[in-house]
Amino acid sequence: MSIRVLLVDDHVLVRDGLAALLDVIGGFELVGEAGTGEEAVKQAQLLRPDVVLMDVRLPDIDGVEATRQIRTALPETAVLMLTMYDDDATVFAAMRAGAQGYLLKDADPEDLAGGIRAVTAGQAIFGPGVAQRMLTYLSSTQPTVDYPFPQLTERERLILERLAAGRRTAEIATELFLARKTVSNQLTSVFAKLGVADRAEAVLKARDGGLGR
Repeated sequence: MSIRVLLVDDHVLVRDGLAALLDVIGGFELVGEAGTGEEAVKQAQLLRPDVVLMDVRLPDIDGVEATRQIRTALPETAVLMLTMYDDDATVFAAMRAGAQGYLLKDADPEDLAGGIRAVTAGQAIFGPGVAQRMLTYLSSTQPTVDYPFPQLTERERLILERLAAGRRTAEIATELFLARKTVSNQLTSVFAKLGVADRAEAVLKARDGGLGR
C-alpha cells in the first residue's frame, strides 16, 4: 500500500522535483501540494495524508506553525521537515511543534524515502548533522529548563528572544523569514500578552526571563 504524501514548499520547481523523485522511487502516492502554510493546513485537513513533507520558510505562517496546527488537528498525520535551514532554534522549534523528522534538502533520495517511511511508522528521523546535535542536547547533564513566557506562541517567543538580543524589526524579519509587517504585528501581540507598553519594557521583561543573554 502506497504512503500518501502532501508536499509543502513555496517553490513550484522544488515541488515538481520532489514529485518526480517520489514517482521514480515508487511506493508513494502524491495526494496534494501546497505553497503556503495556511494552504498546507487546509489541504492536510481535507486530504488526511499519511505524511506531510514540510518546508520551514513559507510566505504566510511558517512551516513550524503549520506543523503545530496540522499535528493538533490530525495527530495521525506525520510531518517530516525538509528544508535548507538547520539552525538549532528552528530544529528544536519544529520538534516542539510535533514534527517527527528533520532532513535537509540535499539529502540523498534513499534517505528521503527512508525518512518518509520512518515517520509514517511512528519513528523519529534526522539528518546526520541534526541527529548529532539532537543527541548532544538530549544527553546533556543540564536540568530541563522550562521555556519562559508560556503564554506566547513559538513564533512570538522567537521574535521576543531576538528583540531582547538587540535585533531590529528588519533583522528579525530576515532571520525568521517573515515580512516586516508580520513581525510588527507579532510584536504588538507580544506586548499585549506581556502587559508592556513598548519595546524597551518588553526587552527588560524578556531579559529578566532569561531571553537574549
